[in-house]
Amino acid sequence: MGKFMTAPVSRVKNISKKDFLENYYDPQQPLLIEGLIKDWPAYEKWNLDYIQQRSGDQIVPLYDSKPTKGKQNSAAPATEMKLYDYLELLKNEPTDLRIFFYNILDSMPELAKDFEYPDLGLKFFKRLPVMFFGGEGSKVLAHYDMDLADLVHVHFHGTKSVTLFTPEQTKYLYRVPYSVHNLETIDMDNPDFEKYPALQNVQGIYAEMKHGDALYMPSGYWHYIKYTTGGFSITLRALPTKPQRLLKTASNVLFMRNFENIMRRTMGQKWVDYKENKMVRRVNKKYGKSVV
Repeated sequence: MGKFMTAPVSRVKNISKKDFLENYYDPQQPLLIEGLIKDWPAYEKWNLDYIQQRSGDQIVPLYDSKPTKGKQNSAAPATEMKLYDYLELLKNEPTDLRIFFYNILDSMPELAKDFEYPDLGLKFFKRLPVMFFGGEGSKVLAHYDMDLADLVHVHFHGTKSVTLFTPEQTKYLYRVPYSVHNLETIDMDNPDFEKYPALQNVQGIYAEMKHGDALYMPSGYWHYIKYTTGGFSITLRALPTKPQRLLKTASNVLFMRNFENIMRRTMGQKWVDYKENKMVRRVNKKYGKSVV
């Protein structure tokens, strides 16, 4: 067992569009901006109570950290619950349950008046402002986003940690074939370097986020998230414009997930075990010796 090598994320209080584009977006370097949303109404208003007051009788899908098994759809929720009751749970006790990809414009459009798209030079896809909720102690499997968007991720109500890994480290992270995440059996807080020796080559970028912090995550960066307290975040996304990334995004969205779910329905757990075991043997053979 061991720990990843990490370095702290670059942090600024505020930043100009020119500085952001030249020093972070163009070279694709992550950045935490502490004062980016101080002028948003959401900065003062958004907390669990505020969202709960507007939740009504909405039923939301909830996800946990248990691996999907057999013929289970790779994106299937663990359970459902009234949003009001789920937020009450977050306020009162630890829980592994999370809300994933809650589209504000579809589910609670009145929240759109509480935020604005920051003037950073990014071409945001304004049809998809999405929120993520997590309970104290919950963890989000290490992954990168399927659409390869550049992300501005803003946290509210409490604290959470985010560990980022560059796209170049994908080869060391035991990415499950036909997915955008790594093995669900890997403990990212205490990785087993004997079983997964390629992880010794991984170097992370670590960010502690508190209420109002905005984290820029460049396209294709892996992120592993832990909620220190119950809370939620909003992600604003700028979709890729470069042809190579657009083609990869199309392949991910149109082919990869559909193929994976077809194979799961057809072969069940045999498919999952086959592809994962084959991948682990290949990665261990090729990258099992530390190069750090």
